[in-house]
Amino acid sequence: MNPESAIVNAFNLRQSTMKKIFFLLSFFALALGASAQPPKFHGKVKIEFEKNMNVPAYYKELDPEWYDRIKDRLPKSVITYHDFIGDGDRSLYRPGRETQVDPRSWFRPVADKNVVFTDFRSARVVAQKPVYEETFLMEDSLSRIKWKITADTRVIQGYECRKAVGILDDTVAIFAFYTDEIMIPGGPEGIQGLPGMILGMGIPRLHTTWFATKVEVYDVPMQAVAPATKGKKTTRSAMMKSLGTLMREWGTYGSRMVVNFAI
Repeated sequence: MNPESAIVNAFNLRQSTMKKIFFLLSFFALALGASAQPPKFHGKVKIEFEKNMNVPAYYKELDPEWYDRIKDRLPKSVITYHDFIGDGDRSLYRPGRETQVDPRSWFRPVADKNVVFTDFRSARVVAQKPVYEETFLMEDSLSRIKWKITADTRVIQGYECRKAVGILDDTVAIFAFYTDEIMIPGGPEGIQGLPGMILGMGIPRLHTTWFATKVEVYDVPMQAVAPATKGKKTTRSAMMKSLGTLMREWGTYGSRMVVNFAI
């Protein structure tokens, strides 16, 4: 090989090497840029929540003696699905897709047909709550929840969520995971008041959790967000008084079930 050809080949090799290095640097720059992108914020959402009740633990706390007699006939858990649709002004929480119930079991989900409309602007709620043979249409101010935000986090459906611990009406403990990437101060049932959307929640006293299984932020059907209209009109305090009277007839078991309808 003559000196001129050697110089050309060396130049071509250097160019090829430089192209490869440039390609690799560009690839890593794009990857780092993508990971460094700020989170997207959404003002509307449709969420499917999976509600899961630990039935044995729930009944053991309701009435330990009765639990010992029926524990072999209880399902380990009962799952129901619920939809949340909303934006920063209003939201609707309602029953979602149907689930199969074991026909051999006498147990049926509790408070699984609630329809809760929340108006964040006026801080009002309209909740349709079927309770056995009675259906209440409760309209009142939003529930009082004292929240404490913690440093704990977890990822739910791709959203980084921060943990908060709350006390409802000074009696019921709640833990919740919310994301400020969805700018809605709502959550399952009538739980609300955090600086972002609740995607995961648990109420230890009910041995029940709610976690998002699907989150949609585009083409949200806000036209569906409207309060229910059927039921016995009442306030929160009047409804709880009626329920307390009814449940006390069932003894300790009934009295402890009232909290299911308070949230």
